[in-house]
Amino acid sequence: MKRNIFIGGAWPYANNSLHAGHLAGLMAGDVLARYYRLNGDNVCYVSGTDCHGTPITERAHEEKVNPREISNKYHAEFTQTFKDLAFSYDLYTKTDDEFHETEVKRIFKKIYDRGFIYEKTEPQPYCEQCEKFLADRELSIICPSCQTEVKLDEDSCSKCSYIFTLKDIENAKCHICGKQSVLKNNKNLYLAMSKFQSEITEFVNARKANWRVNAQNETGKFLKQGLIDRAATRDLDWGVEVPVAGYEKKRIYVWIEAVLGYLTACKKICAEKGIDWHDFWRKNDANIISYYVHGKDNIPFHSIIFPVILMATGEEYHLPDYIVSSEFMTFNSVKMSKSLGNGILAKNIVKDFGTDSFRYYLVKNGPEKKDTDFSMEDFKATHNNEINNKLGNFVNRTLKFKGITELPNGTMNLDVKSEIEKAYKEIAVLIEHLDLREAATRAMALVDYANRFYDEQKPWIQAKEDINAFNDTIFTCATIVANLGVIFDPFMPIATAKIREYLNITKPKWEFTEIRSRIDLIKVMPLFTKIQ
Repeated sequence: MKRNIFIGGAWPYANNSLHAGHLAGLMAGDVLARYYRLNGDNVCYVSGTDCHGTPITERAHEEKVNPREISNKYHAEFTQTFKDLAFSYDLYTKTDDEFHETEVKRIFKKIYDRGFIYEKTEPQPYCEQCEKFLADRELSIICPSCQTEVKLDEDSCSKCSYIFTLKDIENAKCHICGKQSVLKNNKNLYLAMSKFQSEITEFVNARKANWRVNAQNETGKFLKQGLIDRAATRDLDWGVEVPVAGYEKKRIYVWIEAVLGYLTACKKICAEKGIDWHDFWRKNDANIISYYVHGKDNIPFHSIIFPVILMATGEEYHLPDYIVSSEFMTFNSVKMSKSLGNGILAKNIVKDFGTDSFRYYLVKNGPEKKDTDFSMEDFKATHNNEINNKLGNFVNRTLKFKGITELPNGTMNLDVKSEIEKAYKEIAVLIEHLDLREAATRAMALVDYANRFYDEQKPWIQAKEDINAFNDTIFTCATIVANLGVIFDPFMPIATAKIREYLNITKPKWEFTEIRSRIDLIKVMPLFTKIQ
């Protein structure tokens, strides 16, 4: 029976270009989507650009333009970057999309009407010079521990890890104008997360075995300290309007509306395709599997906050099954950050070195279970030694054997067929259980097996002494190539598409793939070139 697979990729902020660290955290989503489609399952894979919030308004202020210009600029760039990286989203949208905004306001109002969003007044930093209440990102302080001036956009100092207190925040100054802030009472709407402590605890205990270790640990910390109600509105003029009287000058907080993008994007693409979106969101439907793919700094938004929002609606939604939370990818041992402007831009790597090599490297050497450091030397070595010398060379010396212009009529080696079938099964298990690095390693192990088989058969000698054995060897190796054109598709879709084109494979499936003889091989070209 076909399964219904929902995959949500984290929504990047539209405030700077995407770096390698972003893609390292998101690549798992596309690997999963491509695998499940090949497996014959129904897939809904969505994401989009997070166009709202303080990071965008800050960037707009710096460039002296309005926030929509900034968000449109980076949304276009992100869309192209994901296209260049062959991400196979069913829909890549954005949070200032009309459908999204309308649906978010409907959901927000329903939660409000059910009493889980309530009004609250409390002191908040206010800048008398700018005449506005300040978000954390708009505040800076001198860290009491290391005396470094830092923004309050995180709970701790980025330099010395000192954890800020309420007393520290009282001394914060406006990052925009540099004036000292004051505390002033401000009225906002709050999501009553504390009311869902028991329900969320039960949900986490039931699902966490499917989650990566960092998601289990981070979520456990939040549950142990107790869920805290969070502000659901803020003082901005850029974002989704609040559908509650008296809050016309405020906007829905980005953390509550952005995660709802998974639901709104699914609804939108299903409507366009004439599919029932409930097939991916029906509560307690054992035929649904959902994956949420992001970096470890976004764990609580997916493991706690999003489920709370869904529960608060009173509607019967399927809650997250797998939290696919990668660790950080560093550059020169420093965390890549859009705000810091460090790291290697994804668009530049694709331009200089191609899509497939970058994708494979991010899976094989990415921060799946621990922080990893991006190294150009390591990247080049992976491309040259594995992708070019092993995979590319095997395909080339099989399909471009000197003197043959079409695939000979031979017999498939049954031991090799058995090895290929075994690889399909083992890689499927690894991918479904999020061991993507091991899955890529297992796929390359099949290439190693193929090269050993080729060398043991010695087709360059068979061509002179035993033409039937030669035909069997080349036909068997070409069949391996055909199956590599399926098995490597989740990792390297550009090269695998070329392989399938060369061998006339029009409907690839995640199963042993047979080919016919007498295929014209004249147009076969090398898949890769060595990086000098």
